[in-house]
Amino acid sequence: MRFHADLHIHSKYSRACSRDSDLGRLAWWARRKGVTLLGTGDFTHPAWFEHLRESLVPAEPGLFRLREDLERETARTLPPALAAGPLRFTLSVEVATVYRRGGRTRKIHHLVHVPDFDAAAAFNRAAGRAGDLGSDGRPVLGMDSRDLLEATLACGDGAYLVPAHVWTPWFGVFGSKSGFDTVEECYGDLSGHVFALETGLSSDPAMTRRVSGLDRHRLVSHSDAHSPPRIGRETTVFETDLDYFAVLRALRTGDGYAGTVEFFPEEGRYHLDGHRKCGVRMEPRETREHGGVCPVCGKRLTIGVLSRIEELADRPQGALPQDASGFRSLVPLPEVVGEVLGVGPQSKKVLREMDGLTAALGPELAILEDVPVGDIAAHSPPLAEAVDRLRRGEVFRDAGYDGEYGTIRLLGPGGRPGRTGRTGRTGGTSRAGGTGGTSRAGGTGGTSRAGGTGGTSRAGGTGGESAPALFEVGEALSSAD
Repeated sequence: MRFHADLHIHSKYSRACSRDSDLGRLAWWARRKGVTLLGTGDFTHPAWFEHLRESLVPAEPGLFRLREDLERETARTLPPALAAGPLRFTLSVEVATVYRRGGRTRKIHHLVHVPDFDAAAAFNRAAGRAGDLGSDGRPVLGMDSRDLLEATLACGDGAYLVPAHVWTPWFGVFGSKSGFDTVEECYGDLSGHVFALETGLSSDPAMTRRVSGLDRHRLVSHSDAHSPPRIGRETTVFETDLDYFAVLRALRTGDGYAGTVEFFPEEGRYHLDGHRKCGVRMEPRETREHGGVCPVCGKRLTIGVLSRIEELADRPQGALPQDASGFRSLVPLPEVVGEVLGVGPQSKKVLREMDGLTAALGPELAILEDVPVGDIAAHSPPLAEAVDRLRRGEVFRDAGYDGEYGTIRLLGPGGRPGRTGRTGRTGGTSRAGGTGGTSRAGGTGGTSRAGGTGGTSRAGGTGGESAPALFEVGEALSSAD
């Protein structure tokens, strides 16, 4: 069975997350997006833990489904085609560890997965000795990363840990602010138990594979959704039975692991270097030329993902190991529809169009990836053209930096298709308000590579079914990527 998994999300009990992030709404949006396996998030929070125990029932090994009455209520407001397929949950949580090592303060985020409530309870007992689990669905623990991994493994067969958004400056295991240079340096004698890494929104597998020391790790991508409509903006694809332990084997061995669906990394908030307050964004070469200092105010720049990867890379750009996994870069469908219609992605016009499209053609991910362009054209020829361009990787990229999301566009000025070409990332220090060029990713499906350009990026805003820059107020303060 081939399916999309999104194993990094948050509930309403995490800081700066939507109050709508309850199980019913999470399930509704997972079906709308086309996600079959969804992490619960936040199982360390006492109230969410009890809600999960009351609302989920066992399904396949290590997996859960909604209680039957809750499932009926969710299905009642969905088109039959979206309500028909299976939806399963797996117990998951993102944990922040803060500690001193090597003369530096380390702030590292991790994803912990367990197959049952007994294992989750055991983990909660250990975590509760290192932090207040009731204060945040994403708990902050005064514990070394190595010790957190040990506590995870002690929970029994099937419990495992994945470093989260590994390149993010502030909280990634390789982050420029407080991270390490290798997995082994972070997790010590237990590093052999780390077999997967989450790339994060500001990088993709092609970028990560420039570091040969990470070749043994499977690369996963998840949404880190802070509100239900964000589910599925990145996913990991499996071809296995719908079974917790089958997914675990796929991550360990690669058998049944089918790659990832990614953001274009330029859309992530930390792709390039920069200083948001001064509107300064830089390519890695420029940052080196300026000594890592903002030319406007003289303060240190936030060193982004691309620079950090170039610092550790021992492969040239474009070089990949022979067994590198495939991935596909996509733009969320509401953004595509909004661009075609010339309105914001959370507008009523887009919401009405999305209702009609998903009722007729299926989940959003299927429309972006698989539905024949001719079928899309029967509903909207301009949308069909935009999706076709997206599948070919023909997009305009304005890269994000220092907490500002980048922008990915499919159409030229006035909503017309623009000229496309293969370009590198643009040089020259840029200030907010500049324009980006056009670049082309790899072909459809398979392994694709991102190019990128500098230019304008978007600030955060209010929540809803919106472009990734339009997060709920305050979300940018706590979201690591």
